[in-house]
Amino acid sequence: MSAASGHASNNASFKDKEKPQEVRKANIVAARAVADAIRTSLGPKGMDKMIKTGRGEVIITNDGHTILKHMAVMHPAAKMLVDLSAAQDVEAGDGTTSVVVIAGGMLGAAERLLLKGIHPTIIAESFQRAAARAVAILREMSIPVELTDRTSLVRAASTSLSSKIVSQFSSLLAPMAVDAVLQVINPATAQNVDLENVKLVKELGGTIEDTELVDGLVLTQHVIKTAGGPARMEKARIGLIQFQVSPPKPDMENQVVVNDYRQMDKILKEERTYLLNICKKIKKAKCNVLLIQKSILRDAVNDLSLHFFAKLGIMVIKDIERDEIEFICRSTGCQPVADIESFSEDKLGQAELVEEVQSSGSRVVKVTGVKNASRTVSIIVRGANQLVLDEADRSIHDALCVIRCLAKERALIAGGGAPEIEVSRTLAREARELFGTEQICWQEFANALEVIPTTLAENAGLNSIQVVTDLRSRHERGEKNAGVSVRKGATKNIVDENVLQPLLVSMSAIQLAAETVKSLLRIDDIAIAR
Repeated sequence: MSAASGHASNNASFKDKEKPQEVRKANIVAARAVADAIRTSLGPKGMDKMIKTGRGEVIITNDGHTILKHMAVMHPAAKMLVDLSAAQDVEAGDGTTSVVVIAGGMLGAAERLLLKGIHPTIIAESFQRAAARAVAILREMSIPVELTDRTSLVRAASTSLSSKIVSQFSSLLAPMAVDAVLQVINPATAQNVDLENVKLVKELGGTIEDTELVDGLVLTQHVIKTAGGPARMEKARIGLIQFQVSPPKPDMENQVVVNDYRQMDKILKEERTYLLNICKKIKKAKCNVLLIQKSILRDAVNDLSLHFFAKLGIMVIKDIERDEIEFICRSTGCQPVADIESFSEDKLGQAELVEEVQSSGSRVVKVTGVKNASRTVSIIVRGANQLVLDEADRSIHDALCVIRCLAKERALIAGGGAPEIEVSRTLAREARELFGTEQICWQEFANALEVIPTTLAENAGLNSIQVVTDLRSRHERGEKNAGVSVRKGATKNIVDENVLQPLLVSMSAIQLAAETVKSLLRIDDIAIAR
């Protein structure tokens, strides 16, 4: 009996055709909800999001990836969109909002196709083919660019900054990002940019206008001046030590009880000799700027050793963080020394000038005139408060990524929704030559791409339907670069308006969005693992 009834119920569950459809619908609704939440922050007139983190900190940002990363997304399908923007952040660094908006548009298209009764796998595969064709169209309409062409690079960087809070400073920040990257790479041969070589130092105080690019190294630690040591050093020879210049401590919590003052004297004398020896050895190696790594066990330096260093004319900076060590070594060419015995002249780095600079209410140490092969630069980011500072930091990072994209794919493409309209129009035209379900899928895919220009227009307060139809007719007439110019509030030739973005950003956005939609469509059930 039980076997028979089990068999019957099994059959019934297999007949339950509704469930996969329900699951798909729920997934699409959840994922689109995320896309709609982020849509309003697309473009130069996009709004910003204020996020309160679990720890009670407040973040104000326009960066799609940052918004999604901090949002508490519960639904597993919606989480896929968070991963999608993370993937775009890794691949291109910019366009993290656009990629989610495109995915949302494609999911809407998929939903309409599912209602027509087309099988999800067929939709997914058609979308993949359409996306591949879209990438080819983007390639055709792109404008090749060389890394030596600085003006184009600056345009691309300022387009990336135009949607951020710091957009009014883009005339300052964009050239700075370009110069930073150009100093780190060899423009003729570079295939990629290691952004580790550009260090962003965040300093509170001043305004964003005080942000500056330093060819060399910037340390936020202060020079120790208590013993009257130098605060400026020309022809610096920099030593980086990972040991402490202070009296040795016993390892365990011990107490040494001394009841005879002659022994007391002896101990102090020993300490004095010990420290003097270390200081002399450091001086003997011709070192005149000493960086000391942060230590947990004991003081990096004590008053006595500082006094010796001051007498020997050595500048001391302590509390260098562990994660800064590698960058310092790359910048100055010094090697970290873990033991005084191995401290020798060949481990030192060199610089023309090391000095402590006071500007906008905070002090930093600048190391300039570095003779090194692996080039590094630092950008001191300034901001009046922590929120602006963090956002400026994220925005400059996006601008740096844009130039990195151009090193990978040396081509620019018009911004402002122009590429999406062009691709959409071409795909719709080519769809007419296909037949059956493929044709319908391509048409829906083509319509889905119009979500970008539509959203740009909506966020700028324009009539989106009018703008998009106007764009379509302009593209039909062959104006490939017509896009939404948000500043002028109309459709314009976007290239004349200097709105340009790297080809890689648009390409990876469409590819990654199509892949995510494909994965979402192939899910027909959600099981909860116990």
